[in-house]
Amino acid sequence: MTQDILHPSHWKPAKGYANGIAATGRMVFTGGLIGWNADQVFETDDFAGQVAQALQNIVEVLACAGAKPEHLVRLTWYVTDKRDYLGALKAIGTAYRETIGRHYPAMALVQVVALVEDRAKVEIEATAVIPMEA
Repeated sequence: MTQDILHPSHWKPAKGYANGIAATGRMVFTGGLIGWNADQVFETDDFAGQVAQALQNIVEVLACAGAKPEHLVRLTWYVTDKRDYLGALKAIGTAYRETIGRHYPAMALVQVVALVEDRAKVEIEATAVIPMEA
C-alpha cells in the first residue's frame, strides 16, 4: 500500500476526511481550481454545483500526470460562506462520491472573504501522490 491513513487509536473517527495520510511516490500539486468549466464559464451559482465542477476539474488536471482520484492525499477548500457549505453538505457529499469515490484524503476548509473570480463560491487545491512502479 502506498498510502496509510494516520488516525490516533483513541480519537473519535473522522467522517468524510482523514486526519493525516502518509504516502510514497511521485507528487502532483494542483493550483486552486474553481467551479467553472473548461472554457472558464460558470454554468451555475449553486454551491454544490460549483463544488462538483471544481472536483471534476481536479480529476482532469490529475489525469494529465497519470494520477487518479484515489491518489489524492490532501485537499484544501476555500469557501466564501461556510453557511453555504454546511447547508449543501448532502449534495456536496453526493458530488464528491460521484467524482472522487469513497476515498477521503486529509482535508482542510477555510472561509475566506472573497475569491479572485467574483462568481466563485469555492476554490480547491489538491495534492496527490502516484505510487512508484513496482
